[in-house]
Amino acid sequence: MSAVYNEIDPFAAAWLRELVNRGHIAKGMVNEHSVAELDPVDVAAATQFHTFAGIGVWSHALRLAGWPDDRPVWTGSCPCQPFSAAGKRGGFDDERHLWPAWFNLIRECRPPVIFGEQVASKDGLAWLDAVYADLEGAGYAVGAVDLCAAGVGAPHIRQRLFFVAERLGDGLGPRLEGQPRNGDGDGGRSHATGPATEAGAVSGLGDPREHGDREYAGELSGDEGQHGERPTNRDHASVVAGAVGGPGPTNGYWADPDWLYCRDGKWRPVEPGTFPLAHGAPARVGRLRGYGNAIVAQAAAEVIRAYMAR
Repeated sequence: MSAVYNEIDPFAAAWLRELVNRGHIAKGMVNEHSVAELDPVDVAAATQFHTFAGIGVWSHALRLAGWPDDRPVWTGSCPCQPFSAAGKRGGFDDERHLWPAWFNLIRECRPPVIFGEQVASKDGLAWLDAVYADLEGAGYAVGAVDLCAAGVGAPHIRQRLFFVAERLGDGLGPRLEGQPRNGDGDGGRSHATGPATEAGAVSGLGDPREHGDREYAGELSGDEGQHGERPTNRDHASVVAGAVGGPGPTNGYWADPDWLYCRDGKWRPVEPGTFPLAHGAPARVGRLRGYGNAIVAQAAAEVIRAYMAR
């Protein structure tokens, strides 16, 4: 079996099938059952298993990083609503807390490598602690990094906790770079608490907090971005972080963003290609839901590259 994409939303599932058919993501099948309903035999033979697949961005990120489609890997972005500051913050009691269901499949199938992410919040860190405990108890070494989209040149934050887990052989086996063993220091959780530049797990990325005191949340400070003043890319040169020679506000994927005029009278940049968003555009609600639930592929690709180059 090639790849299996697990996604319960019918619109996203149809989108996945089209992406597979057009060769934009790894060849495979789409499973529309809840992850809580899956049996290990449903996915054990899959070369790649993408849980909570959305619109297949993890597969796209793997390709961007140079990960072959035939190299085994599992990925997943568990629902963030229970741990997001914008949600009801039900946490571990929220029925959408589906890590236990995913971990049950991991424990039974024991994939060699797992990539995942969660919202970077205080509650998200608590979630990551539970993930560490479960995976380490099942014989995996785990590393994590707190990374924002601005760190790869995007004109917005989208702060996320990315983690990678590698199955160990008999005994403790090799550590991931910078990863203390159980019982050493902070128990291996130091990578989850600091920004990427402190953790050292992802190299070559900028920290938006190092680029002046202007806001970098997709808003321009002062009088910039007000009604009638459409910002230029150069306005973001000190707002969006980018490594020298790497992704940035003028030489990366977001070098020519689309600009959206918002109800508060400010212009905000959005990733190119997200339009049309005008009223009456076909499936615009579905598109927005798909984009909104997706990870930033370029950020995930940096994490994958860092793991591959360790």
